[in-house]
Formats: sequence, C-alpha cells, structure tokens
Amino acid sequence: MDGDPPRAGDSPRTSGDSRTSDDAPPPSDDPRATYDAIAEHFASTREYPWPEVKSFVADATDDEQATRALDLGCANGRHCELLSEHAASVVGLDVSRELLREARKRATERDFDVSLVHGDAARLPFCDETFDLAVYVATLHHLTSREARVDSLDELARVLRPGGRALVSAWSTEHSTFDETEGFDTTVDWTLPGGERVPRFYHIYDPAEFRVDLDSSELTPVDVFVSSGNCYAVVE
Repeated sequence: MDGDPPRAGDSPRTSGDSRTSDDAPPPSDDPRATYDAIAEHFASTREYPWPEVKSFVADATDDEQATRALDLGCANGRHCELLSEHAASVVGLDVSRELLREARKRATERDFDVSLVHGDAARLPFCDETFDLAVYVATLHHLTSREARVDSLDELARVLRPGGRALVSAWSTEHSTFDETEGFDTTVDWTLPGGERVPRFYHIYDPAEFRVDLDSSELTPVDVFVSSGNCYAVVE
C-alpha cells in the first residue's frame, strides 16, 4: 500500500457509511482485498517517489550506501527503486499480492534489484536489527485500530539496526481536504476506469495524535513535521 495525499477524485466518507449490492466491493477495513482489487490501476498512477522520501534517503545515506533497506508498504515499488540507488540490498513488503506483482513488473522493466515479501506491517517477518534504512509511507493510516498502528511502529523499531533511520508518514488533518482538527476514521473511495468505486479505510491523524503514537512506540522521533498534507517523522 502506498497512497498519495488526498487529491481531486478522492471521495472521503465517514467510516459509518455503508452500502450493499450483489457485487459489493471488498470491505474497506480489509486492505489486502482492497488493494488486490485496484492494484493494476493504482500502480499506473504511482510513477515517481515523493520529494520528502527522496530528501530523507539522500540525507540518511549522505553519500554512503546503506547495507540493507526496507520499503514497508511498498505497493508498486516506486520507493524500492529509489532505495536501490542508495542501498546494497532492498526488501519491499506489502499485504497485497497483486501490488507485489506490480512491483516485480516494475523491477523487471527498470532493471533494479529488490526482494519482495508478502506480509503484515504489524507483524513483520524479519529478524531483529535487520535494516539500517527504511521508509514506511502512506501505509500506517490503513491499519484499523490504534493498537495495530502502535504495534506496527514497534515492529519497525525492532527490525531497525542501532543507529538505523526510517521515515514514517500518514495522512493528516492538516490537508485542505479535511475540516476536522482531531484524528478520525474515514473511508476514501478509489474509482476504477469503469466507474466502480472501491472503499479504502483511513485513519486521518492530527499532528499531536501522530506524535503521541510515535512516543508510545519503541521508536525515537528525530524530526516530526507536516508536509503536503501528511504527517511525517524521521525516527530511529
């Protein structure tokens, strides 16, 4: 999973909204099924790495190649490609097998090396202290409970090596799309080319709440900021 900040075409609905039909889309709180359903179209709209991610990776490596990097919630692999330019080896993990197929296609077409793993961001299938660099962008907000979100931050801390750094991001109430000032759950539809709308669960963080969850985890925030409608944190 790897969702850009909200933009024209995204249609937020409160999490209490519901619909029924014979051809109902996947439940919004099942990110695996949701992103399997939209993977090909979603991947076609995710071409370039975020500027914030490019800046973080450049600063974190500082002209010295990382040993092993992780893209947590890698989607179509656009940030895996970036990491491959700065790390000796790269692992991309996603809950959606269809998005992992899109990532493999991208890696093959663009000739970069990445190991792709199917897994859950709240229960990472990696040993302790495996990575010295990681990006965890636009995925945390898809986890449906605070417990799962903090667990996933703890897992990121567990797999980072001492001195390793990661960039974490999530959608924020600071974006002009939202009127709320406190964190809330919502559903944002993805519209496929044929017009089918597939709901996606999001927890929209307010900046103070984002900091509270970081502080409740095993991560140490180095820099916490808002950019392009997202909460960001550089952590170690």
